[in-house]
Amino acid sequence: MEENTLKMINGELYNADTPELHELRLKASKLQREFNALGEDDPRRKEILIELLGHKGEGVFFRGPIFFDYGFNTYIGDHSYANYNLTILDVCPVHIGNNVLMATNVSILTALHPIHADDRRGYFDKECGYFHDNEYGKPITIEDDVWIGGSVTICPGVTIGKGSVIGAGSVVIHDIPSYSLAVGNPCRVIRKITDADRIKEPNKE
Repeated sequence: MEENTLKMINGELYNADTPELHELRLKASKLQREFNALGEDDPRRKEILIELLGHKGEGVFFRGPIFFDYGFNTYIGDHSYANYNLTILDVCPVHIGNNVLMATNVSILTALHPIHADDRRGYFDKECGYFHDNEYGKPITIEDDVWIGGSVTICPGVTIGKGSVIGAGSVVIHDIPSYSLAVGNPCRVIRKITDADRIKEPNKE
């Protein structure tokens, strides 16, 4: 990979419009377009996810449609699931653990733009012959056994701890501790999840 692409992955300021990144986005676009056109029972879908993602665990299932910037920067553990319209802007690494449930319209967004307009405004670079667009990002981690409700937005740099539940419509801008019930915009912890929340006794039908 080129130095600029490595800067992107490492969360440094980079040019989003280099030919290499354009080709990587185009590859991801073609793969997800094919995935989204196939039926849920088509075995080719599993092959596409293996080709698209940095890692796909066993038993991963996405209803589709799915949308990724790059795909190769997203790592998903075993038996994780996403309902319709999963969007992942993975300019920085996205790590999703085992047994993670994502409802409809979940957005996982690592991408950031400079705050000041002078830094954010793109320009044509005559030296290299293509447009220059400054961006950067921060990685996102979703640990094992997390449930993310519908229309949740997870913002750059966030870690959601193991076993937590994020209520529908939440905008997560800060880390969420493990085994927390968190809701709102901005998302806040309401309480801890405890054994009192069990519907059945452990290891019993």
